[in-house]
Amino acid sequence: MTIVAESPDGELMTLNMGPHHPSTHGVLRLIVECDGEVVTSCQPDIGYLHRSIEKIGEYLEFPQFVPYTDRVDYVCAMNANLAWCVAAEALYAMDPASVIKIPERAEWIRILVAELNRISSHLVAVGALAMDMGAYTPFLHAIALRELINDLFESICGARLTYNYVTIGGVANDLPAGIEPRIAAALDQIEREMRGFNKLITGNTIFRDRLAGTATISAADAVAWGLVGPNLRGSGVDFDLRRDEPYGFYDRVEFAVPVGDAFAGANGRVGDAFDRYIVRLLEILESTRICRQALKHLPPAAPKAADLVGGWQADVKAALRKPPKGEVHHRTEMPRGETGYYLISDGSKIPYRIRIRTGSFTAVAIIPKLAPGLMLADIVAVIGSLDIVLPEVDR
Repeated sequence: MTIVAESPDGELMTLNMGPHHPSTHGVLRLIVECDGEVVTSCQPDIGYLHRSIEKIGEYLEFPQFVPYTDRVDYVCAMNANLAWCVAAEALYAMDPASVIKIPERAEWIRILVAELNRISSHLVAVGALAMDMGAYTPFLHAIALRELINDLFESICGARLTYNYVTIGGVANDLPAGIEPRIAAALDQIEREMRGFNKLITGNTIFRDRLAGTATISAADAVAWGLVGPNLRGSGVDFDLRRDEPYGFYDRVEFAVPVGDAFAGANGRVGDAFDRYIVRLLEILESTRICRQALKHLPPAAPKAADLVGGWQADVKAALRKPPKGEVHHRTEMPRGETGYYLISDGSKIPYRIRIRTGSFTAVAIIPKLAPGLMLADIVAVIGSLDIVLPEVDR
């Protein structure tokens, strides 16, 4: 703690929150200046987790970069794999001779695992936010449900955190026999348990009052600061890439897009921390709905991986040998919002340039605007409600 200045009512203090503070959700350092318990400024200090992933990708062949995308957001690595693969496939689609035709079964598997991982990620978000506010039990319920999905992913690809499962042209392997009933049963349990989770914490007076009206972001500010995903929708902006710029088979499924609506009643404001929590809670239920549709439409497995209906992996050997020259920007809807890949190819097997746009980066950027005037303890609510993950920030 360092005294840095004088205020009319006493001394201003500079406090370091992080980079090892549990509520920063990773190695984030916040330089907080406060007058007693009232925050006067808050400046993020990032870069502790920088690993130069984008530059590494410029030394690897297109498929070799997939495991690195797991580390862009390890809480939703299936979605991170998918974001890179659809961007690469969009590049190949620029040349009619190198278009990659993804099997129909693979497309439905992609949606299935992406939405399961969205559920898993949002469970961590809402559970951790409850714990940040002092309620430990809801976090345990959320983690127990997340373990159901981890078990499914372990059966599907052998991993529980970083999957390397989605590939350019499909997925690494077909779903194991008998997994569909297990997924359906897990979805039923998640919906059932989330009703209990909702009763346990959502209506809790302390939890609600800590979040309602706190760190409100208007729709105009959310757009101006480049917020995406639940943080954007929590401010009342009705936009979701899966619906508005669909990729894969997302145009074949039906789901609602929850938006902020001053859910906490008289104390709530559209775009406050409680809205961001509620949007994620509702998105969990919408993702279960999408997963059920994916299971329903999943074609029977074919013996050949490259079968255009029942296969799981396109034959991409010829295409990968000579990618087309050009550049492409493709964005997908990850649990923390839009992740965009800007990809430049010079025609070689190795990308010329890779740049990644993530949702957590802009979420961290808005913290200095939200913090002044809040109580010191409310900074924890701000971080938790924005659901930042530091690998997305630092890369």
